[in-house]
Amino acid sequence: MNQAHRDLLVELGTEELPPKGLRRLMESFASQVIAGLDQAELSHADHRCFATPRRLAVLVRGVALQQPTRQIERKGPAWSVAYDAAGQPTQAALGFARSCGVEIEQLCRLETTKGVWLGYRGTEPGRTAAELLPEIIVQALARLPIAKRMRWGDSPAEFVRPVHWLILMLGEEVIPATLLDTVSGNFSRGHRIHHPQPIALREPLEYSDRLHEEGCVIADFEARRERILAQVTHCAEALGAQALWDDALLDEVTALVEWPVALAGTFDETFLRVPPEALISSMQGHQKYFPLRSKADTGLLARFITVANLKSQDPAQVIAGNERVIRPRLADAAFFWDQDRRRPLAERIPQLKHVLFQKQLGSLYDKSARIGALGRHFAADFGVTGDQIERVAWLSKTDLLTEMVGEFPELQGVMGRYYAAHDGEEEAIALALDEGYRPRFAGDPIAASPLGQLLAVAERADTLIGIFALGKTPTGAKDPFALRRAALGLLRTCIEGQRSIDLEALFRLAAELMPAEVDAARQIQPVLQFCLDRLRGLYLERNYPGELFEAVRTLTQQKHLIVDPWDFHRRVMACAEFIQLPEATSLAASNKRIHNILRHAGADDQPFSPVDPEHLEHPEERRLYEAVNALAGEIESQVNAGEYTAALRHLAILREPIDRFFDTVLVMADEPSVRINRLALLACVSQLFLSVADVGWLPTGE
Repeated sequence: MNQAHRDLLVELGTEELPPKGLRRLMESFASQVIAGLDQAELSHADHRCFATPRRLAVLVRGVALQQPTRQIERKGPAWSVAYDAAGQPTQAALGFARSCGVEIEQLCRLETTKGVWLGYRGTEPGRTAAELLPEIIVQALARLPIAKRMRWGDSPAEFVRPVHWLILMLGEEVIPATLLDTVSGNFSRGHRIHHPQPIALREPLEYSDRLHEEGCVIADFEARRERILAQVTHCAEALGAQALWDDALLDEVTALVEWPVALAGTFDETFLRVPPEALISSMQGHQKYFPLRSKADTGLLARFITVANLKSQDPAQVIAGNERVIRPRLADAAFFWDQDRRRPLAERIPQLKHVLFQKQLGSLYDKSARIGALGRHFAADFGVTGDQIERVAWLSKTDLLTEMVGEFPELQGVMGRYYAAHDGEEEAIALALDEGYRPRFAGDPIAASPLGQLLAVAERADTLIGIFALGKTPTGAKDPFALRRAALGLLRTCIEGQRSIDLEALFRLAAELMPAEVDAARQIQPVLQFCLDRLRGLYLERNYPGELFEAVRTLTQQKHLIVDPWDFHRRVMACAEFIQLPEATSLAASNKRIHNILRHAGADDQPFSPVDPEHLEHPEERRLYEAVNALAGEIESQVNAGEYTAALRHLAILREPIDRFFDTVLVMADEPSVRINRLALLACVSQLFLSVADVGWLPTGE
């Protein structure tokens, strides 16, 4: 490698770091170090980041040993002040020379638009990386996303966990520094059990391999994660099963071990009478185990896989220990299951009066009543009965009072479905109790049943209006009531469930149902706008141009249309197909031109008299008039039927007559009757396009 560059290694050795935040800490530490190098103008090549329960590290290839030399220019006193009448330098000039560290002869004349000055031009050597790196690392550590820092011993240093060692190497050299009360060196440490001794590094590039080969530590987070997944998958296949896992569980297990070894254990089959979701939550949430189910997907097996942090000489003892630990956890779940079923959910409804939702919004009982009334009003739109949605609304919060959900909050709704089925509730009602919480997170499917969809919409509408009325709206990155998620869930349910509903009417009724002392009516428009902003973000996230959303939103504002997410979505999708047509660019540009002409004529928002065929003097304006008349009826029928894509495809027929009209016809003719007639014709064309969206917003390729 070039002598002016060296590889950089920074490793911070600590007590066990928080597992759920380890990946984020690792990525943030690396990005902050790189940002510090860039800000200091220390060039570098690529980098790798590392993290285990006891370390954060970053390796940066080819870091410059010194900042580049900089050209500097300093302006001193005015030339007239720098020299006296005899041409001798004054004290001002001599003082300026001393401040620059040069003789007076090395100064120069600087001429600017504001005058002539005494100046200095020279070079300033860059600082060395060894000088700059300690402060870069200090700043990187200070900017890590750590909610609460701790102290240890009598040291004033603060970090997420006590620090025990520090590596700061540039090439083969250790950069002297004391960070977080720890002196830098070139010694790392291996696995607590397999290799507790220090490992002396000769140069940064051997870091990962030496830890792996000598220290029994897989420092690379992604490599360790892949190894765990491979071991778990292999172990499951050997048992003729498949492991249940998600990214969050896999990341957390990866953050708990340095030398992973997957082992399979068993538990008593009698526990399989408990709903599988409860067993899975217990195994994954409490023990970080991977549950197993049959390959034929016939149900959960009485087996699990755990990932140990060492290679034991007696694996059977490790397995037996884990089996002893999981037994009381599963026994608790079984006890909750048996106890909860002794009382039907309906008997718990009065207890909701004693559970506060929000101080000014009442109890969960009050919220359930509001959801039921709101749902009843829109029941026909979802094809369910008012009695069904009211029953679901009253039962929807009752499982929060069960022992199982008290222990496993993530099972709310899921356990409601099981308990309702046990109580003999209607199947659709039991299913809706679970589905009403969907989508629970980004990418989660919406409720599949109409009753579940209505519950999801009504519950979120009540929450949005209520929390907005309390003035607790999201700010920046803070959204403690998950209102953004609630709005997206409501919108996705309407769109993906293909349910037409007037959002403003929904929020108006939700506001009317709020307690009298809460001024919720003022929040209808803010909540509606909040939802539209979320809808715009949803389309951008799915890589649709922002102009498609604006084309439809502008139309709804211009024509005062109701905001119906499903109708809105169909219009956006129609525009998305329309812009793929070869005629789209020309028609969008023509639409903008028509709008501008009508606006400059002061006629863009005024109704015109019908076009008078007798005043159509030019062949091309007659041809356009005939084309518009021929399409108008069919397009109106398609728009009324919600067939927006077909309507826009028919409008593409107008491209040629519109282009020829503008090529040959003077709209602003001298004769008033002719001019007004042509403006009326353009207004007809504009209204045709506005039947689906404001086409002038669509991308034109200009």
